[in-house]
Amino acid sequence: MTAYSQVAVEMDGAVGTITLNRPDKLNAFTVDMVQELKDALTMLAGSATVRVIVMTGAGRAFCAGADVGLLRELIERFDQATGSRLVDGMRGVSAIMREAPQPVLASLNGVAAGGGANLALGCDLRIAADTAQIGQVFTKIGLHPDWGGTWFLPRLVGPAKALELLIGAEMVGAADAERLGMVNRVVPAAQLAEATQTWARQIAEAPPLAVRRLKQAVYRSERASLDEMLTYELDAQLECFKSADGKEGIAAFFEKRPPHFTGR
Repeated sequence: MTAYSQVAVEMDGAVGTITLNRPDKLNAFTVDMVQELKDALTMLAGSATVRVIVMTGAGRAFCAGADVGLLRELIERFDQATGSRLVDGMRGVSAIMREAPQPVLASLNGVAAGGGANLALGCDLRIAADTAQIGQVFTKIGLHPDWGGTWFLPRLVGPAKALELLIGAEMVGAADAERLGMVNRVVPAAQLAEATQTWARQIAEAPPLAVRRLKQAVYRSERASLDEMLTYELDAQLECFKSADGKEGIAAFFEKRPPHFTGR
C-alpha cells in the first residue's frame, strides 16, 4: 500500500479508512495533502474488496479546512496559481467520492470548519461525536465558501438556512447539525470510533451491486425527471435480478439465514 505523509490509509476487511493526518494543524490542508487524499480515495474506490470508505481526522479535529498560514502566504504574494491548485484540487476529491461505487462515511471526531466542513458534506453519510462542530467560517476571514459548500449545504438544509449559515459563519454543534440534516447520526465522543466501525461493517454487508446502483440513483435523481428515474430503476433492478447476489438474497430470505453477498 502506498505510503503517505499527510493522510493515513488502513484496511480492515471490506472497510477502508482514510485518516487526515496533520493533528498539530487540526488536519488543515496543504496542496500536497489534497493530492494525497485524491490518490488515497482513488485507490480505495478502485479496490474490488473495499465496500465502504471511512474518512476521519487524527487528534482532536476532523479538519480545519485549508491551512490558514498557507492562505496568508498566498494572499500576501497574490499567488493565484497555488491558490487555484489548493481550491480546485478539491474538485477532484469531490468527484471521486461522488463517483465511487462505495458509500463514503465521514466520522466527525471534532471540528469540521470551512473546507473541512465541506469535505464532510461531500461524503455520502456522516456520523459525529456529540462534541463535534461543523461550520462555514469563510466570511470570518473575508473569503468565499469553496470545496462545494454552496452546492452541498443548500441541498441538505434548504437555501434560506444555507444562506444564514454561510453568511453568519457560526459553528453548529453536533445536535443541531443532526436536526438540520447536516449529519445523519450523533453519538457520545467516547463511542464514535466503535459506532463508526459498526455502521461501516453494516454497510459492507449490504449487496455491493445494489448499493452502487442506488447511490448512483439518489444523485442522478437531483437532475432527472420521475420518468427518467423509473427507467433507471427498472434497469438497475433487472441487473440485480440476474446477479448472484439477487439469487443469494432471495434464497437467504426463504432459508431464514443471513445473506452472504459477494458483489457478483
